Amino acid sequence: MQRILTATVLILAVAALLWFGNRYPWLLLLAGTLVALLAGFEYTSLVNLSGAKIPYWWTGIAILTFFAATFFTPNLQLPVLTLLAFSLFVISLFAEPTARVLKDAAAGAFGLLYIAWPLSLLYLLAAQSTGLLIFLFVCVWSGDIAALYIGRAIGGKKLAPSISPGKTWSGSIASVVASVVLGLLLTWFGQWLAARGQSILDVGLTLLQVPLFAALINVAAQIGDLLESAIKRGAGVKDSGNLLPGHGGVLDRIDALLFAAPVLYYALLLQSF
Repeated sequence: MQRILTATVLILAVAALLWFGNRYPWLLLLAGTLVALLAGFEYTSLVNLSGAKIPYWWTGIAILTFFAATFFTPNLQLPVLTLLAFSLFVISLFAEPTARVLKDAAAGAFGLLYIAWPLSLLYLLAAQSTGLLIFLFVCVWSGDIAALYIGRAIGGKKLAPSISPGKTWSGSIASVVASVVLGLLLTWFGQWLAARGQSILDVGLTLLQVPLFAALINVAAQIGDLLESAIKRGAGVKDSGNLLPGHGGVLDRIDALLFAAPVLYYALLLQSF
């Protein structure tokens, strides 16, 4: 019951954010920054439990700096990301024993690439179309739900037993199918609304393109889920945090999006050529 209640609150919050974010885009960036900070601190705790030592203050400053760059000068994302990564190498060089410099700095730099960068792409996707962001969420979440319940009902061969023993191939396949089906339904409905002057759900893809995009998003989401499971396993914990009752931490809820968002963003970029 607690899990369902938390999920309901999260869905309503995201729906409200998308509605108002369509009018005030800066709200999306603000929300993305907050989520990145919470997930970033959880990630820092996980890798520190694994033996690294990343300063929490650096995580916070780096994420805030990166999102500020995304808002004011999106074209400078890569240079800013590079400078922030090098800054941690310098800090680690003077603050840690030499044997730990590479391990600590690399873990921190990966955290930016893993969390801050993908979440910033959600803002850039929304700048193209709110419908794209909704399409991304629908493909990821429908696949996640299908994998959980259908995989549990059917069972069968494990997908990655050493990383996440509960995941099965049946759940993985059901996840892809659910993403494609729901993606098609959303796109069709968005086109129907757009023909009547309401474009908020207009994805901007044809019905022929949707299966490929939805499948790519889903596979990326499943990989993102497995990666976070591997990070948690390395830290010896079940959840990334306890902020969300019944769901664990923030990172537990967004792990799939962290891989899916870049895949959608660059698939659209390649499509434009």
